[in-house]
Amino acid sequence: MESALQAPVITIDGPSGSGKGTVARQVANRLGFSYLDSGALYRSVGLFYLNGGESNNLIDPVSVKKFMDEIRIELSGDTIFLNGEDVTKQIREESVSMAASKVAKSEIIRGLMYELQRNVRHAPGLVADGRDMGTTVFPGARIKIYLTASLEERARRRYLQLVESGERVKMESLVVEMRRRDLEDSSRSSSPMRQAESAIEIDSTGKGIAEVVQDVLDAFYSSNCNSSQ
Repeated sequence: MESALQAPVITIDGPSGSGKGTVARQVANRLGFSYLDSGALYRSVGLFYLNGGESNNLIDPVSVKKFMDEIRIELSGDTIFLNGEDVTKQIREESVSMAASKVAKSEIIRGLMYELQRNVRHAPGLVADGRDMGTTVFPGARIKIYLTASLEERARRRYLQLVESGERVKMESLVVEMRRRDLEDSSRSSSPMRQAESAIEIDSTGKGIAEVVQDVLDAFYSSNCNSSQ
C-alpha cells in the first residue's frame, strides 16, 4: 500500500484569478486524488482576523501563536468549517481575500499552516493549489504547474465571480487590487509567490478550463511513473 509520503503530488501555483482553483479541483476529480485549496485555509484565517478586529497583533510571536491556537479549520469535500461554522461562501468575499493576503505575510502563520497542508497528502494522490505549493510546501512534487493569465483576464474572471455571488464591484477597482496583490504576494519575505524552477508554465488567457485541465493531465501522465513523489 502506498504511504502518504509516497503519494504523488501535483502542485498548481499562480496569481489570483488565473483559474488554478477550478483547474486543480477538476484534475483531482479526474484522477481520484484529494484536493487542497490552500487559499481557502488562508482565507479562513483572514476571516477570523476580521471578525476578531484588526487589533490582533500579527508581529509578536506570542500573540500570533495565541491567535492561531484559537482557530480550528476543517475541510470536508468542498466545504470549509471555521471553528465549527460553515464559512465556504463567506471566505470568497473580497474583504476576506484582502485579509488573507495580510495574514499570509506572517512567517509564523505560514509556518503553522505548512504542517496542516502537508497532512492532507495521502494515497492515491493530491492536487494542491496556491502560491507556494511547488516552491515551499511540496518541493518534491511530481508535477509542478505555474498557471497564469493576463491581468485584464484575471480581473474579468474575478468580476464575474463576485457579481454572480451578489457583490457590487467595479472592474477598475479589481484591476488595481489585483496588481497590488500580485506585488504583495511576490515580494513578501516569507515564501513569496514565484514559479518553481521545474514548473511547467501554462498561460490560461483565452483558454477554456477543459483545455487547461487536459494540459495538466498530459503533463502528469508523461511524468516518471516510478517517481516516489
